[in-house]
Amino acid sequence: MTKSNLSARWRTWSPHLLSLLRIVAAGLFMLHGTMKLFAFPAGAGNGATVNLFSEIGLAGILETFGGAMLLIGLFTRPVAFVLSGQMAVAFFQAHAHKGFWSAITGGELAMLYCFIWLFFSAAGGGPLSVDAKIRTRNKET
Repeated sequence: MTKSNLSARWRTWSPHLLSLLRIVAAGLFMLHGTMKLFAFPAGAGNGATVNLFSEIGLAGILETFGGAMLLIGLFTRPVAFVLSGQMAVAFFQAHAHKGFWSAITGGELAMLYCFIWLFFSAAGGGPLSVDAKIRTRNKET
């Protein structure tokens, strides 16, 4: 196999790798929410759950259930857009005031999730998603 053939073949994996990135990122993102809501795999902060009717409780709901929707690829674009906004708010509320360098302020994860979800709000969930299955079914009818 020549280098150009290998390169062309590798590019064909791009849609599936898009789906894989969505699945892995959503699974990791959900853990932040389950820590807040269910103290799983560990409790948030002091080891307990957060008040459900607080800003952090709302964040836990968005992270858990929005993350679950992204994990399966259901309503990927609008859910990813909302979660991108949530992460932008989290970054500016919790990290930006500490300084410019996110590696020092601890804001790189919020910033990274913000831009990953923003990307998925434009790109969609890829071929391994419920959205793609619905789209295929609608074309068949």
